[in-house]
Amino acid sequence: MALDPKTFRTRTLSAIVFAIIMSAGLFLNGWSFLLLVLVIHFGCWIEFFQLLKRISPGKVFPSAIAGLVYISLPIFLLVICAFTIGSSTSAQEIKVANYAPLIPSVIIFSIWVNDTMAYVVGSLIGKTPLSSISPKKTWEGTAGGGILCVIVITVAGYFFGRLQVIDWLLISAMCAIFGTLGDLFESKIKRLAGVKDSGSFMPGHGGFLDRFDSLLFAAIPVCMYALMVIR
Repeated sequence: MALDPKTFRTRTLSAIVFAIIMSAGLFLNGWSFLLLVLVIHFGCWIEFFQLLKRISPGKVFPSAIAGLVYISLPIFLLVICAFTIGSSTSAQEIKVANYAPLIPSVIIFSIWVNDTMAYVVGSLIGKTPLSSISPKKTWEGTAGGGILCVIVITVAGYFFGRLQVIDWLLISAMCAIFGTLGDLFESKIKRLAGVKDSGSFMPGHGGFLDRFDSLLFAAIPVCMYALMVIR
């Protein structure tokens, strides 16, 4: 298929703006992070409700209870980790001054590396479909993406410090595994709803759930591990 220059420009510009906004939200201060996760939280909820309306009209609110686990719980855990783990202060309590982007950043970068490497490896040698839910994903791409994600994040983490090597290894592995499951889960919801994208807030890339499906799934195990082991 020939590459459409207009589509390519739209996707590239959209990705650049998205990266800038995410970086600003993560690294400016605690308030910018809270604003970022607040927007993500409500954006995901709005799209989730819209998908539920298409799947089971008239039964949205009973089904939406699952959204508390799917959307609200991981966002809540991200906030807890961001204000209690990795701070230069010793106070282990929720204060804006204690904000440290360590855990949210590790999760986001791990997912980005995993998705990018899975796409590259899958494009080069992918032959075996991973699931009928997402036909474009292959076992080769998924395995290659996960392995390269663990290697890249663990090596980078070794030089960055802050955590033990085993922590970097386990966190990146959890992000690769659960991030992929999150992607498949959201694909299943979209298939049931009969839509290609969950929304259109990001031109050329889809909606909030399309962008953060992996984050929502990976945040729960990673944050629980961080709260129990790292702190």
